[in-house]
Amino acid sequence: MARTAEVVRETKETQIRVWVDLDGTGAAQVTTGVGFFDHMLDSFARHAGVDLKVETKGDLHIDMHHTVEDTGIVLGQAVAKALDGLKGIRRFGHAYIPMDETLTRCAIDLSNRPYLIWKVAFARPKVGEMDTELFKEFHHAFAMNVGACVHLETLYGDNSHHIAESGFKALARALRTAVEPDPKTLGQAPSTKGVL
Repeated sequence: MARTAEVVRETKETQIRVWVDLDGTGAAQVTTGVGFFDHMLDSFARHAGVDLKVETKGDLHIDMHHTVEDTGIVLGQAVAKALDGLKGIRRFGHAYIPMDETLTRCAIDLSNRPYLIWKVAFARPKVGEMDTELFKEFHHAFAMNVGACVHLETLYGDNSHHIAESGFKALARALRTAVEPDPKTLGQAPSTKGVL
C-alpha cells in the first residue's frame, strides 16, 4: 500500500499544498518564496528519503513567520496522514549530524503525543534573509502536527548556517528510521496499548 498523502490548507495568511511519499527517493519540488527555507526542505526530503512537493504562498510582504510556521503545520499533517494510524512502523528514530564545527542530534518518537524539546542557539539573527528564530517555529509546528515527541539539540557549533542545516538533517534522518516498516510489529501499532 502506498504511503502517500496530500494536504491543502488555505487561510488569509497562507495558501499551502504539500504532497509526500514516505517511500520515495528523496526527490523534492519546493517553492515557499524563502530561499534558505526551500534549501532546508529540499535537504529534509533528501535525508528523510521521502518524495516531497511543497507549494507555499504566504504574506511575505509582512514577514516570513506565517509562511514558515504554516508550512511546518501542513508538512506534519501530510506525514501523519501518510502514516495512516502509525501501524507497522519502527516508531523511534535518532540521528547525529556533524557539519564542520557543528554537531546536532535529534531523537523522535512517533507516539501521537506531540512535544518539542529545543536546545538550539544561534549566533546571528538571520541566515540569508531568514530569521533564525523561525527554525524553532517550524520544528514546533511539524512536531505538533505529525504527533511526534521531538528532542533536538545542537551540542556545539558556531556557524548559524551549519546549526540550522544540521537540525533539519538530524530531524530528517531520525524520521527516516521512525517511519520505516518494522516486520516485527506484524502490522500493529508499536505500543503495549495496541494503539497510538
